[in-house]
Amino acid sequence: MRSFSDLFLLFAATILLPAVLLFAADVDTKFHNAPASAKATKNPYQGQDAAAQAGKRLYASNCLSCHGKMGKGTGNVPSLVDGKLDSVAPGEVFWFVTKGDKDNGMPSWAALPAKQRWQIVTYVKSMGTSQNSQGASAPAPPDMSTSKLKAAPPTPPFTDFRYEKPGTVHQITVNDLPQPYATQSAENGPKLVARPDNVWPAAPAGFKVELYASGLDNPRTLRTAPNGDIFLTESDPGRIRVFRGLTSDGKPEQSAIFASGLKQPYGLAFYPPGPDPQWLYVGNTNEVVRFPYHNGDLKASGAPEHIADLPAGGGHWTRAVAFSQDGKKLFVAVGSGSNVDDPDTSPREKNRADILVCDPSNCTLSVYAYGIRNAGGGIAVNPETGELWCSVNERDGLGDNLVPDYITHVQEGGFYGWPWWYMGGHQDPRHQGKHPELKDKAIVPDVLLQPHNASLELAFYEGQQFPAEYKGDIFASEHGSWNKAVRVGYEVIRVPLHQKGDASGDYEDFLTGFVLPDGNVWGRPVGVTVAADGSLLVSDDGSNSIWRVSYSGK
Repeated sequence: MRSFSDLFLLFAATILLPAVLLFAADVDTKFHNAPASAKATKNPYQGQDAAAQAGKRLYASNCLSCHGKMGKGTGNVPSLVDGKLDSVAPGEVFWFVTKGDKDNGMPSWAALPAKQRWQIVTYVKSMGTSQNSQGASAPAPPDMSTSKLKAAPPTPPFTDFRYEKPGTVHQITVNDLPQPYATQSAENGPKLVARPDNVWPAAPAGFKVELYASGLDNPRTLRTAPNGDIFLTESDPGRIRVFRGLTSDGKPEQSAIFASGLKQPYGLAFYPPGPDPQWLYVGNTNEVVRFPYHNGDLKASGAPEHIADLPAGGGHWTRAVAFSQDGKKLFVAVGSGSNVDDPDTSPREKNRADILVCDPSNCTLSVYAYGIRNAGGGIAVNPETGELWCSVNERDGLGDNLVPDYITHVQEGGFYGWPWWYMGGHQDPRHQGKHPELKDKAIVPDVLLQPHNASLELAFYEGQQFPAEYKGDIFASEHGSWNKAVRVGYEVIRVPLHQKGDASGDYEDFLTGFVLPDGNVWGRPVGVTVAADGSLLVSDDGSNSIWRVSYSGK
């Protein structure tokens, strides 16, 4: 296991080290180790509106699929806006666009004429300036709607959104894994569109889906307080919202802002566990903080108290938090800053791709489990067994059907492979020959999910409303792929634990329909929580909504 002790010296020395990932900004003096000559190179089209407009069209054709219309990125694709590129010289961005970084998902665009690369740089730099100075979103690039999909059906057990239907059961084993590079690595990020009036999420027979809340701003983690209030992080605006009550048409009776002014808040956990918490812990992207909290509070009664620093910068900014049942352990999940960078040679990866742990009374973080590329989207403790579970985004770049995302219970001191190994003793070819001593230590996860589907928050069903066979099962959100030729994910799944707390490797599509037949996307599930009445709430940062799933049939 790796020590956490050098984190503070590392950050004191460098503030934040660069993330070699696409062309997001770094705070280091060198942007992706760009040479001094790149920094000195001037943009011949700087300030020219015509160049920015041309770059906007080129961005839509070449960059939008990964970085998104507004340049906010997703998953391990960092944001290009909100000040992320302010300290980076245009020549450095041009250099990186030209060079690329294949291992971390950024292709080289050297084939584009230099003029077009400069136009893209001009537009991207204007996006950040517009959002920072005006406080509003930059103009959206034109909609690049896809045509009707004619791709061949997937080869089972692998699937895609066309075959995700409520009640469909999937199971992937290590024997199903293809060889690396069996297919090309795709760049197929979501094209977000408005939900058509005649489209609604689909759930199994007997379940009803209602729109619980809408008009939100980047809704992410959901958490049910002991008194039944529903807490939500809105990460981009840096605030926590709380909902109370339920009207006859399935809407909250009351909504309030509990806290604001936070830095990309994500994880939420009440402490101590049980019916009478005194604190609400929050995983910001760079630290853990806590607010005084008592049942029924709609607004924080005090300022946030700093608990621990966390690695920050680069991709995978979400920080999930959870407490052990006895309240003696605080778990914090920190994802990698890259796709597959070697922590041995990339200092920015130190103490990332880990689940960390500390005593809440005196939080000095250490490593609980490692080699977990990104569990920052979701960790939870099984209320029946006390085991810690996690939901993991695995690496990209090895083809359509590698590497599976996964959901698993977490062994203390366990090694889960990243970046050298995956799914047990399968070596990543990009690290051939490295760390042979870890091959037999790499743990095969409990449930292998579709590769690239971006598994995020998970919750154990402890309600009384759903049928008895759901008791104790896991519900997990699948935010959706970008590195697969035909989209996968964009759904909520159910992992049966068979009333024993043990997974058998299979999972079931539960809430689907967030992708249109032409491949465009209108919704992206993120957070899941079980409400006090036993219904399931699902946050969706594609349509900025929360959906409520209740059971009304047999």
